[in-house]
Amino acid sequence: MDYKESGVDIDAGNEVVRRIRSLARGTFTTGVLSEIGSFGGLFRLGEAGGDDPVLVASADGVGTKLRVAFMTGVHTSIGIDLVNHCVNDILVQGAQPLFFLDYLATGRLNPDVAVQIVEGLASACRANGCALLGGETAEMPGFYADGEYDVAGFIVGVVPRANVIDGRSIAPGDMLVGLPSSGLHTNGYSLARRIAFDTAKLGVDAVIPELGGPIGEALLVPHRSYFSVVRPLIGERLGLIKGMAHITGGGITDNLPRVLPAGTHARIDRSAWQPPAIFRWLQRTGGVPDADMLRTFNMGIGLILACAPDRERELIDALGGSGEPDAVRIGEIRAGGEGVVYG
Repeated sequence: MDYKESGVDIDAGNEVVRRIRSLARGTFTTGVLSEIGSFGGLFRLGEAGGDDPVLVASADGVGTKLRVAFMTGVHTSIGIDLVNHCVNDILVQGAQPLFFLDYLATGRLNPDVAVQIVEGLASACRANGCALLGGETAEMPGFYADGEYDVAGFIVGVVPRANVIDGRSIAPGDMLVGLPSSGLHTNGYSLARRIAFDTAKLGVDAVIPELGGPIGEALLVPHRSYFSVVRPLIGERLGLIKGMAHITGGGITDNLPRVLPAGTHARIDRSAWQPPAIFRWLQRTGGVPDADMLRTFNMGIGLILACAPDRERELIDALGGSGEPDAVRIGEIRAGGEGVVYG
């Protein structure tokens, strides 16, 4: 018996590396000093972090959104999801992404699927000015079912210490500005899948008129990156943004308090924006209570920024200058208490 008979195809792994090498190389920035295939990726910090640079790192996955990819056979968006989620996680502290690493584990390596995933990774890395520096592909027969995989991402960015955004200066009276999400992003899929495929008993190709297409397509809309919109405001307008929250698992309810100083709470005006159709459909079809929707999904707001009340208009105008969907004031900071209060 040989290794291939036991379920691990080294030749398939080498074929994946051969096919993705050019995709990764297309993301390389001037800081990259190594090639794909080396034991470790080399990156020169150079002047990227300015004076007193601070490295910011994060790791994340895509969760059970992967199940929708398995059902549809569409995998490119998964790579986009992974990069953009990680970019947003370090952006909220003011960081510019430097490089990204991925980990792909599967039961039986399918080179076509692996390349789709890396195509998405490379596309998002290029869009965010981030190098796809390397990664790991693990073939683990008997651990994952055929056709299934898991993927994780690791990102490193940099920010001058003077430009770090940590929410410490947030104070009662400050305004909260929300930027629209593109959909569910990468959270809430265990509930969304149960509603769509178990309760409503739909197939991924079932067309939902109010969603404008198949349910599978609506659930696979990629996670939006806010880097191109927000990054120009960091440093150039020092102090404009006091704090930011990336609205991921836990929704506004659990994520916004992570950047609020002790002795303050957020008052959110639910009437300030209309949740997109996908959230309204899920809530109605699943009979989900409001509180659960707000703690499971982003409800159409993917990033929240805090600013002084006298700079609210400046922030909203600046965020809208890129031609992206409009930013909107969704609430304010108040003294006392903790967490989020909805009104």
